[in-house]
Parts: sequence; C-alpha cells; structure tokens
Amino acid sequence: MIYDITRDLSADAILYPGDIRPRFREIDNGQYRVTEMTIGTHSGTHIDAPSHYLEGGRTVDQIPLDVLAGSARVLDCSDVETVIGPGSLAGRLRGVRTLLLKTWFSRREQFDPGYPALSLEAADLIVEAGITCLGTDAPSIEAFSGDGSVHRRLLGGGTVVLELLDLAAVPEGDYHMVALPMRLAGADGSPVRAILCNKDREE
Repeated sequence: MIYDITRDLSADAILYPGDIRPRFREIDNGQYRVTEMTIGTHSGTHIDAPSHYLEGGRTVDQIPLDVLAGSARVLDCSDVETVIGPGSLAGRLRGVRTLLLKTWFSRREQFDPGYPALSLEAADLIVEAGITCLGTDAPSIEAFSGDGSVHRRLLGGGTVVLELLDLAAVPEGDYHMVALPMRLAGADGSPVRAILCNKDREE
C-alpha cells in the first residue's frame, strides 16, 4: 500500500497567517500552455530547513537526502487536543529516525489556531532520541502562540521538520517514507511531495 501524504497545493490551500497565498495563472502561447506560479517556501506540505530559524543553518539544498528517505513511524496522537507532550511519546521512540505525528488536524481544510503542537519538553525528548526528521499534519510543529523555541530546539538539534502532512488515511505503524523538496539553492524551506509505503512493500 502506498499513501500519498501530501496536501494539494492550490489557491485554496491552508494558509498559515502571514504566509504567501499560492497563486497560479495559466498562459496559453498558442501551441502550448505554461503556468505562472507564486508560492512560498512554506506553502502546502513543506519542509523547514534549519536556516528557517537559525542564522547560518543548513539550507534546504544542503539537507542530506537520506534524512528524507527511509524508515518512518506514524504515531496516532488524535486524542491530544492541543499540546503533544512527553507523555504522548515516552516509550514509543526506540529505533525511530523519522517520526510523523498524526492528529485530528489531518481532516481539517481550514486554518485553526488551536491545532495540536509539540511542547518544548517533547522537542527535547525527540532530539535526545536522535530523531533526524519530525513531521506533523498540523500547520506548524509549534503552537500558534509559540516564540520559536520549539523550532530552534529541533532544528538546532539536528531534526528537520515536515509540516502540513495529510495522515488522515494512515494507520499508526512503521513505514518507508520519501519526502523530497525542490532543490532550491539557499532556501529556508520548500514544498515537498511526501509518500509512505508499507515496510513489506519496501522489502
């Protein structure tokens, strides 16, 4: 089974307040058509590179591809209303290098400032566990009222972040993931196309 965990990137995509609204304009040149696009580096399903929050941090084109392709664990945190704390993760991280957090937000089509987000203490636990990629189906890994501390802890600790995934149809379990950004030189993030497949398919 292959799951496409990427949200559609369209003019109606969920927009984090202050981000760039995606715009698309088709141009017909007679013999062929092209589309002019205006998108941000954090439009739709996307990756946060370290340079998103850390001056001098790695840009998206410098992230090793093996961080974004390999084994991944989906944890169902749908019962968490707003704060994903250490208690939701304790005892569930052994051997994990990519962790994807499934919440109630996967089925939402509009921005909600009360989306589930990671606490700073949970971010500490993830970094200490050696997780190199952390994903969420919410618009951000950090609370809307956050001051950037969670992002800085993760990105500064060697954990890149995927946001606005679509995990609605994905059961909790272990998978193989590929989530590749555009190769944007010097950029702080990029939209990604992210997929999961069952481990037995990988083998």
